[in-house]
Amino acid sequence: MANLKEIRVRITSVVSTRQITGAMKMVAAAKLKKAQDAIVNFRPYAGKMREILVNVAEAAGNADNNVYAETREHRQVLIVLITSNRGLCGAFNSNAIKEAVRLAETKYCDLFPKGKVRFAAIGKKGYDNLIKRNLHVDESFSEIFDNLTYENTANIAQKLMDAFTEGRYDSIDVVYNRFVNAASQKVTVQHFLPLSPEKSDAGAGKKRKHTDYIYEPSQEYIIRELIPQNLKLVVYQALLDSVASEHGARMTSMHQATDNASQMIQDLTLQYNKARQATITNELVEIVSGAEALKG
Repeated sequence: MANLKEIRVRITSVVSTRQITGAMKMVAAAKLKKAQDAIVNFRPYAGKMREILVNVAEAAGNADNNVYAETREHRQVLIVLITSNRGLCGAFNSNAIKEAVRLAETKYCDLFPKGKVRFAAIGKKGYDNLIKRNLHVDESFSEIFDNLTYENTANIAQKLMDAFTEGRYDSIDVVYNRFVNAASQKVTVQHFLPLSPEKSDAGAGKKRKHTDYIYEPSQEYIIRELIPQNLKLVVYQALLDSVASEHGARMTSMHQATDNASQMIQDLTLQYNKARQATITNELVEIVSGAEALKG
């Protein structure tokens, strides 16, 4: 059994850890509120934008001149992995990383062994893990979380769009954690390019009312403007989802860590009391034995 000093040191250490995890839980909860409001308020706008785009595109018929809908043979593909810059958020990062690697090994199983599946990392944790796995990381956008705005996100989306139109990649997918609630996040694979109206339509499989629009200046011009705008919204929404998911995962993880620390403190306190009682008993036995020896 450990001596009393060792147990006291461990109790002090765990108490200190519990204070840290408790503080981190409170900070994450405060950040979660703002991030949750941002993604919840943004989703209706993004959904309506996609609905308008699909309606306009269907009314226009097949847009053969749409460079973002050009389907090519897969010679080189890109997987955009969104993680966080910091850890201590449970399985948030590892789940997204596993899904990105699984996607490369299954969906692109013929290209992956040849090194034709490339990665773009948004978040230091994902970047570090991909590098450790010796995978090809072409781009890193970890600094975006220092100032997450639509303008900065639009620059990333534009780089991805330019890479596709220039023929550097024939397909682009985005892997991220979709925010469900504070305690739940769902790893999601979003097909980014090339565009397909069926996948863009959130109501696929359901009957949807077709809306007629009055176009000014022209239908073709509206489509050309809406498509890049919608693609930028897809990336922005994925990042908002990921940030809210990160804070939710960290809050849950720190809550569990705080509870575990409290339980450990109880166990160590019980162990300390038993050890202290055993020490006192031994001392009493020694005193009694000494007294009996003096009598003899």
